[in-house]
Amino acid sequence: MPDLIQLAIPAFILLMLLEAVADTFLRRDLYEFKDAAASIAMGLGNLVVELFTKVIQFSILTYLHRFAIFHIGFQWWAWILLFFGDEISYYWFHRVSHECRLFWASHVVHHSSQRYNLSTALRQTWTGSTMSFVFWLWLPIVGFAPAMIMTMKAISLLYQFWIHTEMVRTLGPFEAILNTPSHHRVHHASNPRYIDRNHGGTLIIWDRLFGTFEPEDPADPVRYGLTKNIHTYNPVRIAFHEFANMLRDVWRAPGWRNKLLYMFGSPGWSHDRLDEEGRTPVYEKA
Repeated sequence: MPDLIQLAIPAFILLMLLEAVADTFLRRDLYEFKDAAASIAMGLGNLVVELFTKVIQFSILTYLHRFAIFHIGFQWWAWILLFFGDEISYYWFHRVSHECRLFWASHVVHHSSQRYNLSTALRQTWTGSTMSFVFWLWLPIVGFAPAMIMTMKAISLLYQFWIHTEMVRTLGPFEAILNTPSHHRVHHASNPRYIDRNHGGTLIIWDRLFGTFEPEDPADPVRYGLTKNIHTYNPVRIAFHEFANMLRDVWRAPGWRNKLLYMFGSPGWSHDRLDEEGRTPVYEKA
């Protein structure tokens, strides 16, 4: 089965070059060489990791498909059903990746750049594929073929590449249904009102349904990056800095309850830092 992401690499490179050239003429300062190089390095590392993890994922999906409730097959309507199945799986994976620190430790990689351009789409985790696939395990049990599932996941990622841009301001009426550059700029923002919003993949309807939607407001311009930026272009540190922080907090935490909450609680949770109302501020993510 061909890897759609690898096949798309030439297109990724071409589009990044076109955006960079346009940025040179428009002088919007979207690109910074070291930042883009770090993002590309993260993407290459992700491709190497995926060579191994996709084999494991496919094997697990194939095993679970033996217990399928229905035998759906490859009919045209099956792809439509799978599209929505993949979308809801992605939404909850993405949302949990912002609400559970163990998953955030992996996903934070994608949010660590203070720039927003097509190279940012390539800033991918080296550890996420070891955990994220659990959100798709229900699909082979329902009856979708593993090859279909892996293909649909790749199609979703291909769509999400182009929305990492400031060159497109709005898509008009499509903003109501699709995940767009505007919606995804909000997702990458560190402004308090924008944090943990707009988790959709191709569609934005799940955020509207589950209360995590926030529109981009020109009166509150997006500030990219983390609330506590890591200020490094070192790919190894980018990949593992939050795992190191999490393990440090777990080691120092008093009692097993606190240790578990440092792993599975909110990324901003702390046993000794409270806001004015006596609650931990969930937006203090490192």
